[in-house]
Amino acid sequence: MSGFGGKKSFYLRSAALIGALAPFAASAAQAQESAAPAAEAGDSLPEIVVTAERRRESSQRVPLAIQSIDGEALAQVGYTSVTDLQYVMPGVQYDPTQGAAFQIRGVGSTSFDFSNAKSVSVVVDDVVMDGQRANGLTGLVDIARVDVLMGPQGTLFGKNATSGVIAVSTNQPRLGETTFRGSASYGEHEERILNATVNLPLGDIAALRVSGFEQAQDGFGRNVTLDRLVGSTHEYGGRARLLLEPSDALSFTLSGDYAYHWDSSVRTPVSGQPANVTALLNALGVFPNPKNADTADSSFGEITTEEWGTSLKIEAKLGDHDLTSITAYRYTRYDNSTPASLLPADQYSYIPFNLGALDTDKVSQEIHIASPTGRFVEYLAGFFYNDLRARQTQLQWATLGAPLYDANGTPRPTLIALTGAIGVDGNSSLFDARNETIAGFGQVKFNVTPQLSLTLGGRYTSDSNSQSLDFVTIDPLPIAGYTPNFVGSSAAPALSYGKVKGDNFSYRIAPQFQITPDVLLYATYSTGYKPAGIAFVGNKYAPYRDETVKSWEAGIKSEWFNRRLRVNLDIFRSDFKDFQATILTKIPDGAGGLLDATVIGNAGGLRTQGVEGSIAAQPVRGLTLSGALTYTDAKFTDYVYNATTNYTDTRLTNSPEWSGTAAVDYEHRFDSGFGVRAHADYAYRSEYWTVVGQPAYSRVPGYGLVNGRLTVSLPDSNVEFGVYGRNLFDTYFSTGWQNYGALGILHYTSPNARRTLGGFVNVNF
Repeated sequence: MSGFGGKKSFYLRSAALIGALAPFAASAAQAQESAAPAAEAGDSLPEIVVTAERRRESSQRVPLAIQSIDGEALAQVGYTSVTDLQYVMPGVQYDPTQGAAFQIRGVGSTSFDFSNAKSVSVVVDDVVMDGQRANGLTGLVDIARVDVLMGPQGTLFGKNATSGVIAVSTNQPRLGETTFRGSASYGEHEERILNATVNLPLGDIAALRVSGFEQAQDGFGRNVTLDRLVGSTHEYGGRARLLLEPSDALSFTLSGDYAYHWDSSVRTPVSGQPANVTALLNALGVFPNPKNADTADSSFGEITTEEWGTSLKIEAKLGDHDLTSITAYRYTRYDNSTPASLLPADQYSYIPFNLGALDTDKVSQEIHIASPTGRFVEYLAGFFYNDLRARQTQLQWATLGAPLYDANGTPRPTLIALTGAIGVDGNSSLFDARNETIAGFGQVKFNVTPQLSLTLGGRYTSDSNSQSLDFVTIDPLPIAGYTPNFVGSSAAPALSYGKVKGDNFSYRIAPQFQITPDVLLYATYSTGYKPAGIAFVGNKYAPYRDETVKSWEAGIKSEWFNRRLRVNLDIFRSDFKDFQATILTKIPDGAGGLLDATVIGNAGGLRTQGVEGSIAAQPVRGLTLSGALTYTDAKFTDYVYNATTNYTDTRLTNSPEWSGTAAVDYEHRFDSGFGVRAHADYAYRSEYWTVVGQPAYSRVPGYGLVNGRLTVSLPDSNVEFGVYGRNLFDTYFSTGWQNYGALGILHYTSPNARRTLGGFVNVNF
């Protein structure tokens, strides 16, 4: 049902959340009126400074829902990957199955198509990380802070984003300081994490900051045929930043980073396999079930990602204005070997060879100028150019159920090339895509009175997306060990190249009223846009339309008792038109049948609405209590796939209705000089499912994760040590379910879905 008031349950749940937070605000308001004495340093909550509007300012003054966490808090939680932000920020999810992308307020990109822009932009040190299959950040080392901006963003950031922005800031080099920080930890499942950061002054006007990391852990599933662990990970990389500041009016920051990621996370069987496949699996000690992490495939599945980039940021004072230029280049290589057969090749095979090699590179240029603050008119205006190119070879050679080898060890003479074409030479697909964006953006803020302000923002975007599909021959001998014949799965496309262009103007209107110096009321209306794209579905040319969104948000941000208590609350709604969604369809399998495939297309309508609230308190010095709770009602309002399939009014995938976090932090230093820091947090999400319109088999039950960390520091020492625990109650959950045709229901398992205990030591000087 469409309409903001059309869902009675939405109002009831919104009222429940508002009611839960209202007593805090009401009692705090009374205390505010009684003019409590000023708090001493250390007795109040730290100010949260963000750059959400491309200026450094208090988060409490920004008319926008923002979730923030600093680097120290991230270290206390103990997560190691940017994708783990979903466990510390309610309303943020990560989908590893369909294109590997973030979701905010239930909405995100869920497609493997190369011309599909991300709904949620990850921006690291002002550079948009838009490469397909890349998040632009591996290893959470030397992080200053992470800010998640909820809802459409485009009037202040280079890349348009219809659902939100995850802005990561790393620590800047510091002039005149020589510092070192190192950390080492070891835990269960052979988990080992090493990282170090050094800051070096280079004369009076320059400084260099270098950080590096390595982290790995063993999986808890097993490939019983190859006797290897499934789900293991290994990552390493580093970052260097050189700051040159010849004057107070001019600075240059040259950055470079490199990261490597490897994992053996593959799909494992859950249910629905043919009876003969299940019997064979059972005989080998693999028992499909909702918690199974084992497989018996003859081939080992693994994914490798390698990415690096460089950027130059120039900041200059032009009178009382600030001019910023950001030039960047990024490269990513993503190699996947993800066979899907489940059993030894002489017993049963489905897709024994499934390999892809994706290379992306991008150049971008952003420049913006900002006026000084505190005047009647404040403004920012900018220009953005982005050129992203992707080139992938993909091979899928299948038997679709027949063993790859007979009883005598003779290989099957003919394989079905699911990535080939009937009557065309070539056993593999070659995709070549280019996404080019030119945009101008800006924002004007009118400070009508000391209390009342009005912000108007706009963005004009011109996009050009193109993609081609060719068929190439890859030598099968190094891959399969022999040279078979190949049969294509379907006819070659009538069109093998397509290009779409689009222009859009999106805007933002945001009035705000500062009731008191510590209480802000705001409202926001904004629009957003994603360009149209090109896709090839079963070797058919299948372009899709652009996506637009209209979004409303209203909220209150408040601090009380001399910043000992912080309460924020907002209500939101976004209506999407022609949402670019994943569609489950069937394509020819080359053997006269049909094969299920997920492809991109347009859902006519999508609505997400809900309430977000957060609270933080420091009742006494050294003790901080915090929590956040989000209710999200995200559903398709118009999603008819064909005459027999209607997904209208079904929930979005990977979108729990309720998600929340709670944390306790305590810090104390004894007279003897010993210090102690204790941290505990809880993250909860209610049930959700991972396949559109299929809650029956893709349901992930609601679950909660508890983490803890205890740190002890020595007197007159730069050394601290402690213990940590993630998922202390050993709560299991699955990260994704897929219906893989004759292979039945498969799923992925996250390393976080088990308890991990360990110890660590930190060194600082």
